[in-house]
Amino acid sequence: MRPLTVLQAAAALAVGVRLARGRDRRPPLAPVGATAGRISVVIPARDEEGRIGPCLSAVLTDPAVAEVLVVDDESGDGTARLAAELGAKVVVGAPLPEGWVGKQWALLQGVEAAGGDIVVTLDADTRPAPGLFGALATALDGYDLVSAGPRFVCDGTAEQALHASFLATLVYRSGPIGPSSAPAPRRVMANGQCMAFRRTAMLSADGFRRVRGHMTDDVALARTLAADGWAVGFLDAGGLLEVDMHESAAEVWREWGRSLPLRDVTGPGRQAADLAVIWLTAALPVLRLAAGRPTRLDLGLLAVRLLLAGALRGSYTRPGPGVLLSPLLDPLTAVRLTQATLRPVRSWRGRIYPKGAAPKGTDPRGTAPKDTDPGDLVPGSAAPGDAAPGITAPDVTAPGGTSGDRVDRPGRAGRPAPPARSAAR
Repeated sequence: MRPLTVLQAAAALAVGVRLARGRDRRPPLAPVGATAGRISVVIPARDEEGRIGPCLSAVLTDPAVAEVLVVDDESGDGTARLAAELGAKVVVGAPLPEGWVGKQWALLQGVEAAGGDIVVTLDADTRPAPGLFGALATALDGYDLVSAGPRFVCDGTAEQALHASFLATLVYRSGPIGPSSAPAPRRVMANGQCMAFRRTAMLSADGFRRVRGHMTDDVALARTLAADGWAVGFLDAGGLLEVDMHESAAEVWREWGRSLPLRDVTGPGRQAADLAVIWLTAALPVLRLAAGRPTRLDLGLLAVRLLLAGALRGSYTRPGPGVLLSPLLDPLTAVRLTQATLRPVRSWRGRIYPKGAAPKGTDPRGTAPKDTDPGDLVPGSAAPGDAAPGITAPDVTAPGGTSGDRVDRPGRAGRPAPPARSAAR
């Protein structure tokens, strides 16, 4: 056998093993009403005036949610004003410290300001359905950190086809969502668009500070905490959560394509192996078919890929022909993943992030941790200090932590121990 055939067969075997995990998955999250815990929802937002409205409208009307905090991350638009007008508490984010990526900094401030014992973080482009927050709180009876897999809103055929092609690469590398058995920490996956955890446990673990410089913040957080012994669940919430991530195929290519290689959370050897799997099992069969020279193995891999495309239809709110056409774009997807791996981009929303992090153990705000009530922002005249123009924020400061929450509990190799779920519940 030729070496390329041997490599392709080995890659096909790896994909087959991962796909086989889909036969034994945890059921999707079902809606749950009121729960015993007090739930705070934290939404980091930077220039999200055009997208945050549907998210806030849904969260604010959910009876299971005790409070909604929007962390305004130095927005240049009317994000803070809109959030306040809709009824959310607005935390005016402090200036971004050196070594931090904006989302982690915003989430840390929001979690420290939250009053609930359970925190759910949401991206501004999410659309939660009734029962989601109760379901996430209930899932924390068995997990320390839960992230939810949504259904995606993709309007055009080209956008949906490219998005589904990218999504297929995640399945080929990590297997389907909701595995019944926990993977090794280095292979744990998560979705930062929607995460849930207990506030005191997260503050004690100092999770956001530990991944402060990562662009792939969600997977970095999940793998860091899984290595500490946390039980991390990545669960299907497609019936309770929708996400409208992008407006066009070009935006999918530019924005999602740069993060999917998971470059800053995966070692070089595993990156190379993951890329090889995508090229050999997804891109090569399509290229050979186009050239009129597919092998029997290629045809088998194409059949598997078409079956996966059919299964992925359930990942979209309005599945159209784009999902079934997505295998044709797999060579382009492989090119984009390779490009993003070799030439990573560390920029987002007008910010450029150099490599490196803030000195370990320092507080970039220069203040002792403390609890701060963020208050409600209301439209008014320009406020001094941190307040955005046109917003009065008399009770808002850059929130600190709670000294009572930051109890260091030694764990393996000096790391924080996982939270004691039985005591917390």
